[in-house]
Amino acid sequence: EHRKQEIMFFSAQDAIMQIESALSCHAKEYDCFRAFTSRMVIAKLKREQGQYVLTPEELMEQLYQKGYKEVLCQPLHIINGFEFEKMYKALSAFTDKFDKIQIGRPLLTFEDDYKACCDIVMKYAPAPKEETALVFMGHGTPHDSNSVYTELDQRLKELGYPQVFMGTVEAEPSLDTLLEKIQTLHVKRVILAPFMVVAGDHAINDMSGDEEDSWKSTFEKAGYEVECILKGLGEYPAVRQIYVKHALEA
Repeated sequence: EHRKQEIMFFSAQDAIMQIESALSCHAKEYDCFRAFTSRMVIAKLKREQGQYVLTPEELMEQLYQKGYKEVLCQPLHIINGFEFEKMYKALSAFTDKFDKIQIGRPLLTFEDDYKACCDIVMKYAPAPKEETALVFMGHGTPHDSNSVYTELDQRLKELGYPQVFMGTVEAEPSLDTLLEKIQTLHVKRVILAPFMVVAGDHAINDMSGDEEDSWKSTFEKAGYEVECILKGLGEYPAVRQIYVKHALEA
C-alpha cells in the first residue's frame, strides 16, 4: 500500500510538472514558480518528501523582495470555488506592491471549457460498452460552483453517453445518487476514473481503495465488476492547453 501511494505521488507530481512545462513554453518571458493553496498538502510534502512548497502569500512576498514587478498566476483549480476565491483574495492583497497582477481562470470557467473537457475525457476513456457504466469522480464543494458537476453530467448525456456519469466525493451528485441511477440500467461492469487534476489521495483511497466505504467497494458490494483508472486530468495534453489558454487570456 505504501508503494502504491509512493507511485501515485510521483504520478501526481509529474502531472503538475507537465502543466507547468506547457505554461512555460507559451509564456517564455516569465520565470515560473510553484505555490500550493493547501496547507495540508504542503505539510505532507515537507514531512514525507522533504519538499518545501510555498503558499501563494509566501511566494508573492518572496517575488516582491526579489524585485519582480509583474505577476501572472495560473491556478490549477478545476472550478471557481472556495479555494480559488481564497487564492484570488490572497493575491489581491499585493496589488500595491506590484505594477501588475494577472490571474487566469480555473479549468472549468466558460461554456467552451465544459464541452472541451467532456470531449477530452471521452476521447481517452475506454470505448463505452452496452453493459458498462463509466463514472468520473470529482472533488465537490458546498460552494455554488458545485453545479458545474451536474452540468457536466448532463452534457455527457447530450453528447450521446447515457451510461457515463459525473459524481463528487463531497457534494452532489454523490455516490449514493450515482448508484441509484446506475441500478436502473442493465449494467454489469463499472469503470471508475478521477475528474481531478492529479490522481492523488481521493483517487487512491476514496475511489479505488479497499476500504468498505470506497467507491470501488460500494459498487462491488452492489454486484458490479469494477475497474479503476488512476489518471488525472493534468496528464491529458488537451487539458493542459486549456490552462495555457486561460493564462494567455489573463
